[in-house]
Amino acid sequence: MSEKKPVIVYGASGYTGRLVCEYLREYNIPFIAAGRSAEKLNAAMKSNVAGIETADYEVVTVPHTVAALTELFKGASVVLNTVGPFAKFGVEVVQACLAAKCHYTDTTGEQDWLITLEQEFGTKFGNAGLLLAPGIAQMYTTGEIAAQLCLETPGLDTLDIAVFWGGSPTIASTQTILVNAAMGKAYYLEQNKYVEHQPDAGLYNLVIPGQHELALALPWGGTSHPVWFKRDPRVANVKVLGGVFNRALMLGVPQIVAAALDATKDMKPDERYAALVQTAASVMNTMPPRENPRVNKSMDSVYASGPLGRAHCVINGNSNYKQTGLLQAYAAAHLVQQPPKRVGFASGCQAFGHHELLGQLRSFGLVSKPVLTVQD
Repeated sequence: MSEKKPVIVYGASGYTGRLVCEYLREYNIPFIAAGRSAEKLNAAMKSNVAGIETADYEVVTVPHTVAALTELFKGASVVLNTVGPFAKFGVEVVQACLAAKCHYTDTTGEQDWLITLEQEFGTKFGNAGLLLAPGIAQMYTTGEIAAQLCLETPGLDTLDIAVFWGGSPTIASTQTILVNAAMGKAYYLEQNKYVEHQPDAGLYNLVIPGQHELALALPWGGTSHPVWFKRDPRVANVKVLGGVFNRALMLGVPQIVAAALDATKDMKPDERYAALVQTAASVMNTMPPRENPRVNKSMDSVYASGPLGRAHCVINGNSNYKQTGLLQAYAAAHLVQQPPKRVGFASGCQAFGHHELLGQLRSFGLVSKPVLTVQD
């Protein structure tokens, strides 16, 4: 009987899952590509994962139940979960990881999911010596790296974060964005307390470093950062806005969300979810092409301030989904070799170190050297 592979990519046939597998191959880490459909998994591995012929992997199908997932996860070290929306499909995976004694990461952008995980599972994972790290992805972790670089200057307690990227979201991301906007609340952090974003505020105009034209932004579900920094004694206030560089696409988002809200306002939760998924499919129903670094650019900008000091960090990059794939694969590479810097609920930077994550992104050519300016 062959030895159990240490890493499981759950949802490996999806756009992000494929990229995670691709970078696991580059780190030379054996993995299991898991999901519900053997046909989709095998097709994705053979057609969409560059260099798969040199990877040490196997395809495994599994029902989405705690019992079946627990049996699959037993003997592995870490599960990289890419199956969203996570608030709907994630609980079974987290419970199975805890039962099987596996570290857990995911790529979520759902703020309510992070809050739920911290409150309901953070202590349990910590007591078991396991990492619970949702939201390791470009839209959250790369900005967190910039924030952590700013916070190396003492006395800064407020983070103003902007995250932008080029290109279109995947099918799963479109679904998550719409469901989250219609059914969840978005919070920022003010004096260490969650405060709800005004739901009808509309689009914000932001000055983006490196361009003259104002960019359009939204709270984008609140993002992970207010949750991650809520327990950081250095930080009291965190607000995040984000969007795509494409103004026409951004102009359409509030209208799509408003129309979906109006059409589903009288439905029961399950009916509403199904209707929103259908609406999301009408917006994006095909996989986007493989990222082109000349088109799919990213920009993370963080202003940090305090009573007497200021810092600003900008990280320019490319291929945001590739950044996510790499960050997930590096998390696995770290965890199969040594424990994380923190167990229980933690962000990518808290678990693995912001300089370490930045080093990986730079070594693979996905971000430039951060531009950090400090006034103290």
